[in-house]
Amino acid sequence: MAIDTDAGRCVSADIAAGIPPAAALFHSLADENRLRIVQRLARGEARVVDLTAELGLAQSTVSKHLACLRDCGLVDYRAEGRQSFYSLTRPELMDLLASAEHLLAATGHAVALCPTYDRALAEEETVS
Repeated sequence: MAIDTDAGRCVSADIAAGIPPAAALFHSLADENRLRIVQRLARGEARVVDLTAELGLAQSTVSKHLACLRDCGLVDYRAEGRQSFYSLTRPELMDLLASAEHLLAATGHAVALCPTYDRALAEEETVS
């Protein structure tokens, strides 16, 4: 057991070890453009040029988000000549997103109305 010093209670080492990676996973999916890229890649592999055309994003934006998703192990690429074809590494990711959609539907999309979420989003947009 590990001690959760902030709460003053014991938590299992597995749970204590699992919280930061889970937070990182959800943070990696917390950007609308990354979610759009993931949804597109769920239909099959794509090049950066394909993603920019289909999603209406700048090449630098797509590349930055693909790098983030690659760092998280959610996306990888294969090289073919001078081209790189990106794809999802874990099909389970789509199950996670489907579960999120079910949860959002069950809560009436309350997270979109959450004052804390709106405030955090507004602050993030101000910083960007």
